[in-house]
Amino acid sequence: MSELPNFIIDRTFNAPPNKVWRAWTEPDLLARWYGPNVETIIHEFNLRPGGIWKNEMSMGDFSDLSISTFIEVLPEKQLIWHQSSADSDWNITANPMMPDWPRTVVTNVSFTDRGDQTDVRLVWTPHEASDAELACFNEAVSNFSGGWETGFSIMDDVLAEIAN
Repeated sequence: MSELPNFIIDRTFNAPPNKVWRAWTEPDLLARWYGPNVETIIHEFNLRPGGIWKNEMSMGDFSDLSISTFIEVLPEKQLIWHQSSADSDWNITANPMMPDWPRTVVTNVSFTDRGDQTDVRLVWTPHEASDAELACFNEAVSNFSGGWETGFSIMDDVLAEIAN
């Protein structure tokens, strides 16, 4: 069996892990940078293994809904969740903008303490994907860095506002 494709992005933030963790795990902070240039609405965020995150990215008359289940939550170390597109009843469905996108993607975010800085590595991996879904992921993967980098730039501003 061949290795699954990944999308990997690394970023060093000029903030200690406790602040970076808060930006990823406090819904009011997360909504400010996650999904840059759209309105991010967090409908549910239950940060524990098995907990659910219901997220909406609103773009005018269109909303992109996703539902995630947290798999692992290690404070200031690692977050792992299964992320899927959702319909209006929060059922897993095909992505409305890319029908062949994998139904579920594993998101693994690791945090490495560098004192006053934190290295973050985000890895997306298709989960139980068909050949068509793997091909779609491979085709689209080169376009993701820009959106994440934009969000991370906004997160820099959010981190600067967080008190110790």
